[in-house]
Amino acid sequence: MDQRLIATQVVESLRKGIPPQRGVELYSVGNEKLMEGIKKRHLDNITEQGIIRFVSGSWGAGKTHFFRQLREVAFQNDLLVSSVELGVNSAALNKFESIFSAIVRQVATPSFYAGNAPLEAAPFGIVVRESLAWLATGKRDIPNEIPYEQFSKALAALMSDHGIDIDFKKMVQEYWKTFLPESADPAVIEQTRGEILQWFNGEGPISMFRKRFGVSKIVNKENAKLILQSLARFVRLSGYRGLIILFDEAEQAYSVMRKSALRDAHNNLLSIINNIESLPGLFLIYATTPDFFTDPQHGIVIYGALSGRIGKPEEKIPRALDTIWNLDAVQTTLEEYQTAATKIRRIYIQAYPEAETVLPNDQNLALKVSELFQRHPSLAAIRFWRLLVTALIMDFDDHLEGETRSTEKLYDDVMNRLRED
Repeated sequence: MDQRLIATQVVESLRKGIPPQRGVELYSVGNEKLMEGIKKRHLDNITEQGIIRFVSGSWGAGKTHFFRQLREVAFQNDLLVSSVELGVNSAALNKFESIFSAIVRQVATPSFYAGNAPLEAAPFGIVVRESLAWLATGKRDIPNEIPYEQFSKALAALMSDHGIDIDFKKMVQEYWKTFLPESADPAVIEQTRGEILQWFNGEGPISMFRKRFGVSKIVNKENAKLILQSLARFVRLSGYRGLIILFDEAEQAYSVMRKSALRDAHNNLLSIINNIESLPGLFLIYATTPDFFTDPQHGIVIYGALSGRIGKPEEKIPRALDTIWNLDAVQTTLEEYQTAATKIRRIYIQAYPEAETVLPNDQNLALKVSELFQRHPSLAAIRFWRLLVTALIMDFDDHLEGETRSTEKLYDDVMNRLRED
């Protein structure tokens, strides 16, 4: 994607005080050691065994920022990423079939993330399409049509992998068939692809899929974990090193579950933990608030076996090998904030080149950050990081328009805006 476009998107997100979808690595500071440890200790070994880690952080601690930074690192390391927001009514941990459906709906390849892939009915269609190209030609140049000889080569590789469920294979094969030269007209092709992706999402009656594609089951709670294992194998067969699944318990779904549903959710999580090492190519990261670990009514402390396997957040700087990465223990220094501000200045200039001659220089910018930092109470409801990025963009906009405001006025205006959000 065009670098100026990415810079513009970053600026627009920071103007609202939220992490951008792309470009987080352009200004991130403070997580360098942890990220290097994740790459060295986990991503380099992902083909050997499955991994699960937990992220703990209070509201505003930077979980979303961290996840988006990690997503970019994953794409740079030839991995696929699926970002799943856990909830009671959508992807609920007590209903693992809904989890698998969410994983498939949100999975993305580096080409899809970069905006270089063709539109499909769903992102998973890009995964299946790239797998065909890789197994047929050894490249990821996504085809609109493929010769039968190359199709046969890809199919032979797929069918020879005994770790992938047979119905999973059949549905992939049917999707691949739509790229053969003798395929039907475009409208029928798109309908067929959509129906196949419905199967992976666990949608639709088994009778329809049995008649159309010859499969014997659909994705449900009894086989969802088996199909997830097949997905991990399929991703590696497709030439990628593995799949990172980012679970975000954004709604604190566990706190409003019935006791029976909560027990099912805990059982599912324990089952994942107990079996993850036997699923090479999978890296699961579960982000939630501290209550998830410690709440006496809904937290994992009520389930001894699960609590014993996970533990609780420790008040220390997170390291890659820790089971729980406690973001609340990360203390960003003033110097790191100033470094981030310098990076954001460069991004802003990339988005608006005419601003280069009117923005404050690095020395004055560092002074502005220091003044904002000193004004911000340590126990404020709004985290300084969010205030800082919003204030910087507002200040840069002021300079670009030639109407600057004092630090005091800038601080008050930003806090008032953020309180309204």
